[in-house]
Amino acid sequence: MTFPRSAGILLHPTSLPGPYGIGTLGKEARRFIDFLSLAGIRLWQVLPLGPTGYGDSPYQSLSAFAGNPYLIDPDELVELGILDDRSANAARSENRGKVDFGELFVKRNALLDKSWENFTKTGKEQTATAIAAPATGAASVQATSTLVTSTLATSTLAADFSKFKKENSFWLDDFALFSAVKEEMGHAPWNLWPEKLKRRDPQALAEFAGTSAHADRIGRHEFVQFLFYRQWTALHDYARSNGIRIIGDIPIFVAYDSADTWSQAPLFQLDEQLNPIKVAGVPPDYFTATGQLWGNPLYDWPANQRTGYVWWIARIRAAFALVDVLRIDHFRGFESYWAVPAKDTTAANGVWEKGPGTELFKAIFAELGELPILAEDLGFMTPEVQALRNTLGFPGMKILQFAFESETDSGDYPHNYGRNCIVYTGTHDNDTSTGWFNATKPDIKERALAYTAGTPESFSWDMIRTAWSSPACIAVAPAQDLLGLGSEARMNYPGRQDGYWSWRMKEGALTQDIAARLQRLTRAYFRLS
Repeated sequence: MTFPRSAGILLHPTSLPGPYGIGTLGKEARRFIDFLSLAGIRLWQVLPLGPTGYGDSPYQSLSAFAGNPYLIDPDELVELGILDDRSANAARSENRGKVDFGELFVKRNALLDKSWENFTKTGKEQTATAIAAPATGAASVQATSTLVTSTLATSTLAADFSKFKKENSFWLDDFALFSAVKEEMGHAPWNLWPEKLKRRDPQALAEFAGTSAHADRIGRHEFVQFLFYRQWTALHDYARSNGIRIIGDIPIFVAYDSADTWSQAPLFQLDEQLNPIKVAGVPPDYFTATGQLWGNPLYDWPANQRTGYVWWIARIRAAFALVDVLRIDHFRGFESYWAVPAKDTTAANGVWEKGPGTELFKAIFAELGELPILAEDLGFMTPEVQALRNTLGFPGMKILQFAFESETDSGDYPHNYGRNCIVYTGTHDNDTSTGWFNATKPDIKERALAYTAGTPESFSWDMIRTAWSSPACIAVAPAQDLLGLGSEARMNYPGRQDGYWSWRMKEGALTQDIAARLQRLTRAYFRLS
């Protein structure tokens, strides 16, 4: 698929400002879309949108299909009538600069519990009150009218919820059950559950779901997903109405402690005890001397092939229901992937194993048609990986920071780019442009300043200008670079487990002056749609 020359900003919704301890899908998300529109930017790139587990990484989600409940906007729940102002205010946080995931876990889950409780009670209470209301008098007519309106709103929400459950049952049933069992087990990973629940014994699952308390928790998790999808769909519609397309992101692998691995165990390389035989990672690279040990279970690709890749087709279909363009993280793993013995503590002793190659994508395209997909093809590249990407026609990625580390005229320099690629000043895995510049070696700084015709004071914008001027069909900068922020605003550091994914933007940081400056660059380099 051919992508028009355009520009985008990378900002995960968790990084948006707001009073609730984390960015949400509410008014601040719409303000960001307004900013992009004003700046002439037509692409908003986000990280994976799934619920995060231990470590808070969006690349280690509890589900490949579910949405992150933390992103649900409390103000919109108040507007729906399933939350009162007092409950919403209780979820507010003093932490505005960074996400406190521990605090968020307590406050946001309490808020969502209350929303579910109110939703399940409201309909019955309204009906009983309406029946008992007097039949005459102007005041009672007004009261009855208000009750009818409120009851109709609740009925409409209930009907929408019922429709959502039906349309998403292929993943929602397993995810809600998984989440309810996980809560009952003190959030222990599923491989530590009682044997029959761990192995999905039908009778054991039916008995668990059959108790009223557990059924209520299952319903609560279904309802929370309904709220997420409802809000995300509305936000996505708002983006489209403003000419903004959203670039989503899916990791090639899923987390071991996820509804996907639990419910689809035969599709993964697991032993008789359902423990991973080998796990995912990458060999020693730019970031780490011993490689990165991700720990994700590896796919049993022959088993996936025997199903006609139905789980993968469902996953891609679900992703495109949420976004317009899809970035596939660690694309090279479809050609071959680094398989590390599960007992190892580093990724140094892994081996390359063959992935499904074009066969998987042929199955996906046969079912879903041609799709706008971007390939994250960084890391240890081979001619075979490049051939796979080229055969599929997917644009690959370039990281501008990497160019200046080479003294030779390498392919990382923008003047050597082909058109079919996406250039980033840096991604969520890189330092900010300012942070990178401040920390790098003097000779690299000299090359970077010479190539960008930049200065230390304006370096992040010099990087944006250089990326925007390149031949790449798409140019993307993290929001941090628009603000000239340093390493304190870094989103992630590959190979480090704690303390990342928590950066948040200050309220009002993206000003009209910044939008105007960005719009001038976007126009000058013909990236306005």
